[in-house]
Amino acid sequence: MTQFQSDLLNLLQQRGYIHQQTDASALDALAAKEIVPGYIGFDATAPSLHVGNLVSIMLLRRLQQAGHKPVVVMGGGTTRIGDPTGRDESRKMLTDETIEANIASIRTAFERLLVFGDGPTDAVMVNNHDWLGELGYIELLQKVGTHFTINRMLTFDSVKLRLDREQPMTFLEFNYMILQGYDYRHLNQTMGVRLQMGGSDQWGNIINGVELTRRMDGNEVFGLTTPLITKADGSKMGKSVSGAVWLNEVQLSHYDYWQFWRNTDDRDVGKFLRLFTDLPLDEIARLEALGGSEINQAKIILANEATALCRGAEAAQAAESTARQLFEQGAAGGDLPTYVVETGSISIIDALTSIGFAASKGEARRLISGGGARIEGVQILDENHFISDASGDIQISSGKKKHGILRFG
Repeated sequence: MTQFQSDLLNLLQQRGYIHQQTDASALDALAAKEIVPGYIGFDATAPSLHVGNLVSIMLLRRLQQAGHKPVVVMGGGTTRIGDPTGRDESRKMLTDETIEANIASIRTAFERLLVFGDGPTDAVMVNNHDWLGELGYIELLQKVGTHFTINRMLTFDSVKLRLDREQPMTFLEFNYMILQGYDYRHLNQTMGVRLQMGGSDQWGNIINGVELTRRMDGNEVFGLTTPLITKADGSKMGKSVSGAVWLNEVQLSHYDYWQFWRNTDDRDVGKFLRLFTDLPLDEIARLEALGGSEINQAKIILANEATALCRGAEAAQAAESTARQLFEQGAAGGDLPTYVVETGSISIIDALTSIGFAASKGEARRLISGGGARIEGVQILDENHFISDASGDIQISSGKKKHGILRFG
């Protein structure tokens, strides 16, 4: 393991964040002697980011913990185009109002994980529509377009993926990499930003910004990416069996968020503790060395720590209490997702879709036929089954680990 001069690179290396760097020794020397403003960009395609974005947010948290300045760039401009990286088809175009609402909602997750303010190491959030929206098209082509060659752009994975699969890529999307490169140059000029970070799939876009800033202004800036974060079974981080694991409570209950971490594969416990919690490294080493059933205690600590960071300590405590009541005492805890039934009865299919355990009636039918639907712990195999109760709560489950409440008035 390399010994760096700076607290920043030592911290990132020890916790497993570093995959690629443009010039590690120069960045290390810079971070050892002065405050480095660093940024990551996030497009606002939904009201919440998900766990797949969390490693990038934690990168900004580590940057701040090491005494540097996080800059959160919300893609109010680039969201209007859509990042083609890793996608087979174009994203749906969003209205300006939807994008602004998404940015406001997404900010709440950052406010738990970063300290915002006016100080030298306080985080700031900016919107790239503020400068991209002012660029005239001809001006953009004259100033920036000459520094990009079509030859090289065609080699980028985001472009090759579409071409190899004979999927269309619009000219609008093709311009995304130019605008992202311009973001870095603008932030360097206006805010002194010297570091862009992101996932490994953003390496090409980061290099674009580094090179554009050098060519247009002669300034040295740096790039750093994290490794692709996958689970031990090879699946992509940020997804669960039932869909995305959202960071915001409106999109996903505290209990379901906590349960995602509690269900971590034994092999991932140490890695996730280093990446997604602030626990000391020696304590993490002790926890990941636990064997047999004791590893479950490490998973509970992971769930509590990760949930407390993103949702708050009270949410973590409530979720753990709910899990304990549900699995140890057989009672339904108060933090489970709840659906209020106003008609006195509801079909099992409507119940599963209304509470979010199935995205469609067809998916609900498959869940039932596969034996995964339960009411009060009793397996329901009849898709025409109706649930009714004069008053009170009824527990509904999808599989053994996903539970909710049907509340009858």
